[in-house]
Amino acid sequence: MQPANPNLTPDQPESPQDDSAIVAATRRWVERAVIGLNLCPFAKSVHVGERIRYVVSHARTADALLADLGRELRALNAADPQEVDTTLLIHPFVLNDFLDYNDFLDIADAAVEALGLTDQLQVASFHPQYQFADTEPEDITNYTNRSPYPTLHLLRQASVNRAVESFPEAEAIFGANVETLRKLGAHGWARLFGD
Repeated sequence: MQPANPNLTPDQPESPQDDSAIVAATRRWVERAVIGLNLCPFAKSVHVGERIRYVVSHARTADALLADLGRELRALNAADPQEVDTTLLIHPFVLNDFLDYNDFLDIADAAVEALGLTDQLQVASFHPQYQFADTEPEDITNYTNRSPYPTLHLLRQASVNRAVESFPEAEAIFGANVETLRKLGAHGWARLFGD
């Protein structure tokens, strides 16, 4: 199975069955893009503190992914934040089409609500074909949310609140990211993963 966007990160495994290779590609993206380009100023501390949980789902249907999501939401909520602050639920076998993935995000939000975790957790979205409204598919600004595999990012609301408080102009992050990626360009993005 080929990744949805084979040009995104050349180190993706030939077979997504290798969980360690999937996690390694995702971790590399976190290190080089998310942290390396400072796309998320809050990611470095949880990465350095090894408080990011990487989970590979083998779900092949949206219903199976929903079950995995529910399990991971409960696990994150129960975990000590000093040990696990956030979870990346990577699902290479399902929702490879971005529109299907985008539709699933409403279901993910409903799952958070159904579990009574709306005040505790939220779900952010990353996908190899991520596309913001009113952009062309290969617009470099879409790469702020492009990950090696479809990924649901489970975040603690308390951590998000602390991050926003510590970064008073949090709304400026997206604009800064757009500018960073425009300067970098598609070739620069490819070079991030070219070794």
